[in-house]
Amino acid sequence: MVKQKRENYAVIGLGQFGSAICQSLVDANQEVLAIDIDEEKVNEFTNIVTRAVIADAQDEDTMKELEIGSFDHVFISIGQNIQTSIMATLLTKELGAKDVICKAENESHARVLEKIGADQIVRPERDMARRIVFHHLQPNIVNYLMLSDQVTMAEVKVDNPNFVGKSLNELAVRNTYHINVIAIKTEGKVNLSPDANDKLRLNDLISVVGYTTDVNQFNEDAQSSSK
Repeated sequence: MVKQKRENYAVIGLGQFGSAICQSLVDANQEVLAIDIDEEKVNEFTNIVTRAVIADAQDEDTMKELEIGSFDHVFISIGQNIQTSIMATLLTKELGAKDVICKAENESHARVLEKIGADQIVRPERDMARRIVFHHLQPNIVNYLMLSDQVTMAEVKVDNPNFVGKSLNELAVRNTYHINVIAIKTEGKVNLSPDANDKLRLNDLISVVGYTTDVNQFNEDAQSSSK
């Protein structure tokens, strides 16, 4: 097993999202500095993270003292105070942070964060809503990751009898659906280099990547024709 790299993280804002980030990083054995202006929230993490500090993320002197620019990754998860989020992001980037991940409340907030240098922007509520709707509309897709607005990587379950016993070549997966098969999981065993002559079995999980519309079409066809 490959040993997970240990890095240092700063999490600014200990609301629901920031708290979940902190806990997940601690569970992954990472070094975590938790920052919030609310003493009560900071106290909750004193015995959980590497260090928990009461601080104003808009205060340049304080952020310099905490050496925020030296962290491998900085999460800015400040909630509804958009101005504070923007100022904290701007200051963190100016102090040299290499990777700044920001939570945005809405599209306008996200655009501003992007313009001032945020390296990654997340909108948890929107992303969760999309996942719920996607799974509702595409129940046979077990897992998926949207690589962009148009490209999706997904794990599709095969339960269409017309697919069972046929090879990728016989199904003409690439020519018909314009997707790439990157792995096939059969009864817990993963084939990371699927061959065109590999035959599919009932309940196989096929990892594919392609345009979302093509992945959706493949998913529909891979479902049982009786549904």
